[in-house]
Amino acid sequence: MPGSCARAATAAEARFRIDRPVAPARAPRIVALDDGAAEVVRRTAALPWANARFSVCEATDGADAVLLRGVDGGTATLADELASADVVVMIATSDAGAGCAHTIGKACWQRAVQTAGLVVSDGPGSARAVAALRPHARVLLPGADESDVVDLLTALRA
Repeated sequence: MPGSCARAATAAEARFRIDRPVAPARAPRIVALDDGAAEVVRRTAALPWANARFSVCEATDGADAVLLRGVDGGTATLADELASADVVVMIATSDAGAGCAHTIGKACWQRAVQTAGLVVSDGPGSARAVAALRPHARVLLPGADESDVVDLLTALRA
């Protein structure tokens, strides 16, 4: 009598297999917090992704207000982007985007949107970037490199 693995490989059992690709599980928003991170995000956005949206955070004059500029040049408000997001990945190379990290982190916390932060730098500013992201990212990967961004998004099925 064949075992369960052998039976699963039969033609009779093949009719129960799902032949469609796995649908994207997440709707991630990837946000660059500074100019160095913007370059990383632009290169990463050029790869094929299912559901991810990539943008660069720009602080505005109002308190707790940011504008997200997509890598394609379009703009969106943070509220619009978070309406359909279930995870926000913030990428930094320095602490220049600390204000954006604070605003995004606060908005995500209020909406129960998961946050992650990656510091793509080994330079002297990386410790300050980690300190700027730590209070606003539930998951933080300091000392990341560009391939870690791709690996994280792949793991999220972005």
